[in-house]
Amino acid sequence: MTQPRQFVVEADGGSRGNPGPAGYGAVVIDAATGETLAEAAEYIGVATNNVAEYKGLIAGLRAARALVPDEAADTVRVRVRMDSKLVVEQMSGRWKIKHPDMKPLAARAATILPATAVTYEWIPREKNKHADRLANEAMDAGRRGEQWEPSASTAALDTARPSVAGALPPVDGPPGDAAAGAARARAALASRPAAGAAPATAPADARTGTAPQVGWGAAPDLGAPATFVLLRHGETALTPEKRFSGSGGSDPELSATGRHQAERIARSLAERGTIQEIVSSPLRRCRETAGAVADRLGLEVRIEDGLRETDFGAWEGLTFAEVRDRHGADLDAWLASAEAAPTGGGESFAEVARRVEAARDRLIARHAGRTVLLVTHVTPIKTLVRLALGAPPEAMFRMELSAASVSAVAYYADGNASLRLLNDTSHLR
Repeated sequence: MTQPRQFVVEADGGSRGNPGPAGYGAVVIDAATGETLAEAAEYIGVATNNVAEYKGLIAGLRAARALVPDEAADTVRVRVRMDSKLVVEQMSGRWKIKHPDMKPLAARAATILPATAVTYEWIPREKNKHADRLANEAMDAGRRGEQWEPSASTAALDTARPSVAGALPPVDGPPGDAAAGAARARAALASRPAAGAAPATAPADARTGTAPQVGWGAAPDLGAPATFVLLRHGETALTPEKRFSGSGGSDPELSATGRHQAERIARSLAERGTIQEIVSSPLRRCRETAGAVADRLGLEVRIEDGLRETDFGAWEGLTFAEVRDRHGADLDAWLASAEAAPTGGGESFAEVARRVEAARDRLIARHAGRTVLLVTHVTPIKTLVRLALGAPPEAMFRMELSAASVSAVAYYADGNASLRLLNDTSHLR
């Protein structure tokens, strides 16, 4: 009986502008030996990230299929590894394919090999460097008015791997599982040398022959951070009146101004081309804002309940002055202590902080190395910023967050966070 031929296909695609000049890369690896068997890359003109990623998948599957004769095609087994959650989830059948540009590409990928012969696995971007490098080589060639040539590629040299599985020990848990993701992060950190310790023999750079810098002067290799782009939802009818609008009220929709703001930020984020995933609060104003961005980028929106706004209890819908008149003592207590809750069973800032912190940890584990848009509210964004800075609870009252504003925090594998942006509204001008 013929033994199955087992391959790993790693694929990626990119667009400099989303949509913009785009290209894909794919590599086929022998699952048993880790040997690179085939590479493919192509500049495809103007396209989105998702289109380029799908075309990378198609090229990788075709390259794997071409490695075996027709009579042995039924014996092929392929494990596809990609850092595109969208492609992995859609091709695995767990997410619906809604975008019209994606449907024919997914259908084409599904016809190359039998469905039973292909499995899909999401991997963080830093584990997909070979395919990413090929995609960038293809885009660089396109910028020069050329097409990618295998003879000019240095992707295999620059991204040499010790094995297909990489350096991390196996960790049980499905893709995206928070506990498994956290365990992988801890395993990655544990596998690194102690801070400041140089290896017994510093390896020389393969192209220059020189040893890399080590010791305190060298930047730690922590991999790409999980970067959360924090978008406050667009205006509702309550926003310009500065009324308390949390998760315990009427769940208002975006106003006409809010919908216009959502379209402006969607266009701006598309031009930047950096967003890879979208996660939203379950409240309507956030889902509508996230939907405008998702439609422009061709991405799905995932809901995270931990990103919902504070429940302001009996204060919902009231202005600050109205709360002062009706519940003055409770308001004073709330302003003085993070443990005090709004009148009528609302949430304290301390309770919200615990909820948001738990959501943050789940999202970091799920999206390591990715740039993720979190569409949420004033209190969750201020809480994430405060926690990133190690600031006290009273810092919450010293931040301004406008409707449809953008902030950003990066989270590294060593547990440190870096605030990169706060209350940017330049896209609205």
